[in-house]
Amino acid sequence: MACRDMKKCKETRQEIVDETKNNNIFTRLLDLSSLDSIRQFAKDFKAEQTKLHILINNAGVMRCPRNLTKDGFEMQIGVNHMGHFLLTHLLLDVLKASAPSRILNVSSSAHYLGKINSEDLNSEKSYSEGDAYNQSKLANILFTRELAKRLEGTGVTANAVHPGFVNTELGRYWGPGRVLWPLLTPFMKSPESGAQTTLYAALDPDLDDVSGLYFSDCRPKEVSEAAKDDKTAKWLWTESEKWTGIAQDEAN
Repeated sequence: MACRDMKKCKETRQEIVDETKNNNIFTRLLDLSSLDSIRQFAKDFKAEQTKLHILINNAGVMRCPRNLTKDGFEMQIGVNHMGHFLLTHLLLDVLKASAPSRILNVSSSAHYLGKINSEDLNSEKSYSEGDAYNQSKLANILFTRELAKRLEGTGVTANAVHPGFVNTELGRYWGPGRVLWPLLTPFMKSPESGAQTTLYAALDPDLDDVSGLYFSDCRPKEVSEAAKDDKTAKWLWTESEKWTGIAQDEAN
């Protein structure tokens, strides 16, 4: 369990241990809003482990006021996409060595409203909380589809999932949510129910060779037209390499 808030992480670990009687649950610090933290986590993980069969990129920030990551990225594109992009890249060698293995990127139905603003990806010229979130969720799927193509023949698959409308703290920045949340609760999934599609995509043996898809309610679902744009996916990949320093690493 790689988490930013270690207090909550350790409390959750203890709940899992108490429930399952399995002590082999480990907690590590990982702040997806910091490239240094991501690099340190990957370095430490590789020093401890030689196998990684399932990577679930589940961190998320939704509709927050505009603020920046430690590296100057708009928070939603920074955490929801760039952080996961770098983490996945740094762990790819272990995933390939552990094949068969799977990568799951937690996206959202919000991607249907998303548009990659290639002229202002970092929302410096203007900022909309909703547009920035939708853009980051579209980026998750473009990343997944491009990654799946690049991983063909390696034994590593990459898929995206939509957990549904889940009753978590993700919506804490959403202004109307403070009033509407109690009214919407009966229509929300519990966290346990919301995790089912991710678990299905991570564990179902029928999906051993399935890659590049988007799952919702434990079945494949069509993505938006914008999410099928291979040209934009390649552009976003190149930009992400620049932002995260991967391009420089490979040049050296």
